[in-house]
Amino acid sequence: MERVIVHVDMDYFYAAIEEREDPSLKGKAVVVCMYSNRGEEGGAVSTCNYVARDAGIHSAMPCRKARSIKPDAVFLPVRKEFYEEVSESVMEILHSSADKEEAFEKVSIDEAFLEITETCDGDFDKAQKLGMEIKGEVKKSERITCSVGIGPNKLIAKMASSFNKPDGITVIRPENVQEFLGAMPIKKLWGIGRVTEEKLTEMGIVTIADLADRDVMELIDAFGKNRGTWLKQSASGIDESPVKERTSSDQIGRMASLKHDTRDEKMISELMDELVDSVMSKAVARNVVFGTVTTTVIFSNFKTSTKSKTLTHAVSDKDILNRNAMEMMQQFLRESTLNFRRIGIRIGNLQERTGQKSLFDFYGVNACQH
Repeated sequence: MERVIVHVDMDYFYAAIEEREDPSLKGKAVVVCMYSNRGEEGGAVSTCNYVARDAGIHSAMPCRKARSIKPDAVFLPVRKEFYEEVSESVMEILHSSADKEEAFEKVSIDEAFLEITETCDGDFDKAQKLGMEIKGEVKKSERITCSVGIGPNKLIAKMASSFNKPDGITVIRPENVQEFLGAMPIKKLWGIGRVTEEKLTEMGIVTIADLADRDVMELIDAFGKNRGTWLKQSASGIDESPVKERTSSDQIGRMASLKHDTRDEKMISELMDELVDSVMSKAVARNVVFGTVTTTVIFSNFKTSTKSKTLTHAVSDKDILNRNAMEMMQQFLRESTLNFRRIGIRIGNLQERTGQKSLFDFYGVNACQH
């Protein structure tokens, strides 16, 4: 049975989340910046939407230069913790679509591989249908889009997901691999950096097809055995690397929107119950206990605020999680007159659970806020 691998890549992830949170940003150039200690005059672009990209702005560009290119763009600071909450929700959707627990590989905050060979019986038509379902589920759950690539291995799936962005899906069947790769410039081959590209160009290798046609011994002479062999195989569309779960994250979280902006404690409490259930089910599935509880609120003015509590001992108890989280939510209500837009819960300092004893006595009181 032919392997079927999916690569899911979120579209301009940080900026897309900001657009979702503030609908007035739609149609504008949105630039999310990682500012330095020099404030808005320093730092670099983390990501930007396609309106900003069309103007010439790109990731890693100094923020000062981005402002000179597009002075009327909307420049926003990175909200990493918030984006991680959204990522957790997206990854849960993707993980549930994989053949099995281990057939999922989170690559970064906004992309992942999953193997669906067994789920679709090696049928690429079924795989395309599942890919569309994944896209629909992500859009329904988080109101942002992703691009999906499907192929017979990780290399092809990864390259396919970039082929039709944003909000696209590209399926490359085994018999179409060479046609898909052939005419692409060598820099498009996943894993090729600038130095390797320049050296290949000097050798007269301009397209991926050129590289596939070269004798492997020539490539080994130029790049060494491992790199030369890899170049030949990749250009030929060969990649046998498995999809496998990487080291688990040291946190588990979930965030969701209220039905409307509100300060109603009953409505907030009902959504909190759902979030607690979701987070605890993930903790049980991973067989972990937690040492910190963090809550996040996004207010009606789109500002984000976070509070954390550190427990005296790691625990695995739904009531303790709920009690700590609700106490912090009540603090938010006391400290601000703004309505709540979205709320989130996250547990951290995770450890593998080793005992079965009750941990109610280990309710923590050490607290920190930021």
